[in-house]
Amino acid sequence: MADARHIVVAGASGLIGRALVASLRADGVRVTRLVRRRAQAADEVEWLTDTGPLHPDRLAGAEAVVGLNGASIGRLPWTRAYRSTLLWSRILPTRELAKAVRALGADAPAFVSASAVGYYGTAPGRALSEDAARGETFLADVCGEWEAAALAAGAQTRVALVRTAPVIHPDGVLTPLLLLTRLGLSGPLGRGSQAWGWISLTDEVRAIRHVIDAEIDGPVNLSGPARATANDLGFALAVRMNRPYLVRAPAWALRAVLGDAAEALLLADTHVVPAVLTASGFRFRHPTVEAAVAAALPPRQTVRLLASSRSD
Repeated sequence: MADARHIVVAGASGLIGRALVASLRADGVRVTRLVRRRAQAADEVEWLTDTGPLHPDRLAGAEAVVGLNGASIGRLPWTRAYRSTLLWSRILPTRELAKAVRALGADAPAFVSASAVGYYGTAPGRALSEDAARGETFLADVCGEWEAAALAAGAQTRVALVRTAPVIHPDGVLTPLLLLTRLGLSGPLGRGSQAWGWISLTDEVRAIRHVIDAEIDGPVNLSGPARATANDLGFALAVRMNRPYLVRAPAWALRAVLGDAAEALLLADTHVVPAVLTASGFRFRHPTVEAAVAAALPPRQTVRLLASSRSD
């Protein structure tokens, strides 16, 4: 019998990491999780503590290494200290993985390194495939350095840079929107017509696995195929929860409260096109933002959310 496939995942405790590990294991793939604490299970390897550098042998024989580390961009405000955290929580783990992968030379596993659609900044009226230029925002700069750290794995390694859009999930981009919607306070953010990248959690995991299986390298946009605006997402959520969508948040108010984080997270106009995924034969299970919202909020969960709003 052939040995089971083996994939190493760093950042396995996050939303995407947990779902990816569960999906791989359900299909019989052996998963090693890199954890930033003392290992407590046979499938865990301690790293980025005081144990020294990650030894390349920990990655030897793996089909791929998936790096998903990074502090949440949804935590506000973006103080100077937290901006540093946003950057270095991505750069340091990625550099460590790239160094270990590079040391394995021709026997190195593929390196699938997280990035984000924030790479493109804001580009009103443009469709942004993987060959579009990097933007000029803080998040674009973070993504640029993040990707450069991954590419240090070297020319002998297949490196895929998965530029992920906000994930439509109660623990993802929906977290702040759910509260406002439950309270009947949702509505257009700024104009509301700005394009937002998005993807369902199911398709995010399927796309990462597709990148591994199809041996794709270079930048890959992990974003849904249908253009959606902030209004499309907000209205789909309101309809799903049977709540109004009326209360506009003016752009000036968002900027006053959130600073330039408002521009990057809420007001940026970024129509991201998953050209590489589509060309490689990937088919989305949730091809519209409405389908992604419905998948994220099945009827039972919607009922629980509404019940909690009545008890608040």
